[in-house]
Amino acid sequence: MKVVGLYSFKGGREVIEAQHKPLLDEVYDVIAGTDSSACKTKISKERSAVGQTLYSPRALNKAFKARFGALSWQSYRVDCDYPRQFYTTDYDPPRVGIGAYREIDFIKARVGVEVQFGKYSFMVYNVCAKMTIFHKQGVIDVGIEIVPVKAFAAQMSSGVSYFEQFVWDLEARGIADIDIPVLVLGVNE
Repeated sequence: MKVVGLYSFKGGREVIEAQHKPLLDEVYDVIAGTDSSACKTKISKERSAVGQTLYSPRALNKAFKARFGALSWQSYRVDCDYPRQFYTTDYDPPRVGIGAYREIDFIKARVGVEVQFGKYSFMVYNVCAKMTIFHKQGVIDVGIEIVPVKAFAAQMSSGVSYFEQFVWDLEARGIADIDIPVLVLGVNE
């Protein structure tokens, strides 16, 4: 695979290149070493593409997990077991966080990486909520989001979002005080 798009959210590219260049090089190596053709395994059942072979987001995620794992990047999970005093309701529900958690795909030396070949809402959530949560937890300082470009997403199931739309949305949203620096990488087969 190759990186064909870069977007620096809140100075993400500049921060990562200045403070975490060796880790950014590892991320580029992982992307370059991921064989997307081996992940073209999903047979479409969608009316518009019945019988076509598409890229499988699950297979792509599995390939990335193996490559990042070989370089000692690890997933990180935080449980969301908040006590009742953090919220109020008119009824007495079970504790909201029991069994709930948030997980980031890969972390190494305070750099968080999310690989997203899914729906649009997950891309925005990763950058605008999840990475902020992990920063507040003291786990990461900067993030990298790896997403498909439109040409690549078009060869997956319908509904998969893509780099160009994601960048437009981030630009339209703007930057909030709580956001952290994130480098968004658009990848193609």
